[in-house]
Amino acid sequence: MSTTVELSGTRHEGRWGARRLRWGRLGLRAAAAGYLLLMVALPLVTIAREGLSRGLGALVRALWHPVARSALALTFETALAMTAVNAVMGTLIAYVLVRYRFPGRKLLDVVIDLPFAIPTLVTGMMLVALLGPHAALGGLLQGAGLRIVYAPPAIAIALLFVTLPLVVRTVQPVLMELDHSEEEAAYTLGASEWSAFRRVTLPAILPAVISGALQSFARSLGEFGSVVVVAGNIPRRTLTAAVHVFGEVESGDVHAASAMSLLLVTVSFSVVLAADAYERRRRRHG
Repeated sequence: MSTTVELSGTRHEGRWGARRLRWGRLGLRAAAAGYLLLMVALPLVTIAREGLSRGLGALVRALWHPVARSALALTFETALAMTAVNAVMGTLIAYVLVRYRFPGRKLLDVVIDLPFAIPTLVTGMMLVALLGPHAALGGLLQGAGLRIVYAPPAIAIALLFVTLPLVVRTVQPVLMELDHSEEEAAYTLGASEWSAFRRVTLPAILPAVISGALQSFARSLGEFGSVVVVAGNIPRRTLTAAVHVFGEVESGDVHAASAMSLLLVTVSFSVVLAADAYERRRRRHG
């Protein structure tokens, strides 16, 4: 009799424990989803509602304004140029960190992440101090006819700085997982180091390079802190889309700011989705 009671009590405790575990998991999911909705989805819905509040025609007119069009063109041009450079140099840095052993390699590996830690306004200030017209290097370049700060080149340099880790940290783990024996086999067959990289390594890491480049492009579209310091923010010359949003908010034209913000969010989100889909496909077929 006592054994039956004990077994019944054990079953009851087991069911109660399973129920608590199930409710606990549901609570964790609800908390995560609620926080995500509050911090991400709600602001996105709000900016979409504000941007479309006067209709699609008004949104298009706000984006078709000459200053807005010029800001968008400059933003996309510098972002594309930066992405191309970062794809090459980020891959090179990742390859050197993985394949070679040299003094200071670990320090260099740590330095890669500094752009994530440094406030973007500080990044802009560093570039002004280094390349500004009153700096030694900046004055030398300006004397040679090369204006960097308060010109489009400074925007590209700022974007290169803040987005470089994205490519390096995307490519690096893929390189670490590759079997180095395939490259060594290519060497034994007479291939040069460049030829082995181009024919063996590059095809294997290309999906990661593309994924990191897409992330860099999406990140650069909304960069504000470093750009607002180095660009000069001259309409139709050095004004980017993110700084244009700031200017419209300061002038009280919330609709125009929301229209530009909605476009930037849409493009960035689309690029991020494309990068994620590409990465999932690579893992599925890899």
